[in-house]
Amino acid sequence: MAQASSIELDISQPPSPGHEDSDSPEDLLSNRHEFTLKRVDGGKDAWLFLAACFVIEALTWGFPFSFGVFQDYYSTHEPFAGSTKIAVIGTCALGIMYLGLPIAMLVQRLYPKQSRFSPIIGLFIMCVALALSSFSQNTTHLILTQGILYAVGGAISYCPCILYMDEWFIKRKGLAYGVMWSGTGLAGFVLPLLFEALLGRYGFRTTLRAWSVALFLLAIPLAYFIKPRLPYSATKHINPLKLGFTLRRTFLLHQAANICQALGFFLPGIYLPSFARTALGAGTIKSALTVLLLNVASVFGCVVMGFLSDRVHVTTCFLISAAGTTIGTFFLWGFSTNLAVLYLFCIVYGFFAGSYTSAWPGVMRQVTSAPMHRDDAGARSGPSSGNTFDPAMVMGVLSAGRGIGNILSGPLSGALLKGMRWKGEAAAGYGTGYGTLIVFTGTTALAGGATYIFRRLGWM
Repeated sequence: MAQASSIELDISQPPSPGHEDSDSPEDLLSNRHEFTLKRVDGGKDAWLFLAACFVIEALTWGFPFSFGVFQDYYSTHEPFAGSTKIAVIGTCALGIMYLGLPIAMLVQRLYPKQSRFSPIIGLFIMCVALALSSFSQNTTHLILTQGILYAVGGAISYCPCILYMDEWFIKRKGLAYGVMWSGTGLAGFVLPLLFEALLGRYGFRTTLRAWSVALFLLAIPLAYFIKPRLPYSATKHINPLKLGFTLRRTFLLHQAANICQALGFFLPGIYLPSFARTALGAGTIKSALTVLLLNVASVFGCVVMGFLSDRVHVTTCFLISAAGTTIGTFFLWGFSTNLAVLYLFCIVYGFFAGSYTSAWPGVMRQVTSAPMHRDDAGARSGPSSGNTFDPAMVMGVLSAGRGIGNILSGPLSGALLKGMRWKGEAAAGYGTGYGTLIVFTGTTALAGGATYIFRRLGWM
């Protein structure tokens, strides 16, 4: 049962440097005011909010993460067969959603009352985009609708989940984000199977129209539960335009590692099915199982990493993710000579690489709660100076970095596979023509854990 707590909020005393809840939203309310708030970190309302976010996450991000099924269909069916721009559709959908998140967050933070309706508005745009894409006659139409318009709606719909998560969960923030982000992995397992069946039986036009209606019916009732915990007056002081954290060394190092990890992260999900077919002789179903295993493993990885991010330093979380991903990529994918080893790699990669972003709440805490230090002018600044930054914007800029990695990974992977280097010249998976791709994926995964070294060197 949810418990409403009557909290007297007082910030007349400066927070102690070691206090765990110094970044609590309640600490930012005006002095000697009393509000009746829903229970934080638990209770019916918090868990309903998290459950709604989980489903919105799955429905919003699950579709573009399942684009590989549509890409295969478009490549072999008229009127799109033979087009060289089909891959751009998926790149636009994911890239624009990632890059658009900080913009959508900024606008919704500036207009908090209107942002309450963002899930409905965004879901409506997504449904319209899918319906319009069913009338497409060429690839350009699909790029504009299934790619760009869908991504705009997705960013608008999804942002309130991040904005309000910081209000509903404090001590369990990492776990909450991990649970929410696991929705993408679950959708990445279920939706490709559903779309494969629908496309094969009814074609793309009926499939897109049916999913547009299903998306509306499934998601609209959940919009009611995507709501803030705090009154609007409690967050009006937050300035999303204050982006000075983007120039601080700690954040720059995190962002550099984040972009490097993203450069290789998306590649196995794209190329594992073709690797299984061409290198190991797997059939259609067995090759598609590679992506399904990767996605379902990420469900568990996200939850575990979110749980860890509440208990250990964020750089340790990134090290765990990087170590597991790097070892799995170089030793399992690189030396895979049969499907059993490849499937094991898919599980390991999904668990460790798929959980990387679940440690982002730790970056939010580190950036917005900086310890006392000397600034560039030599003056001492206290811990409260870091709390002036909007944690949601920290998350948004990290998402933009991931979007940059996603967009760049497409042409980079094409260049790596051109000419099928090392084919027949190296052992196991390295000699299948995908060797350079395997090495690139493992190297970028290793770079994703570099922040652990940076912290040990005293750079952050």
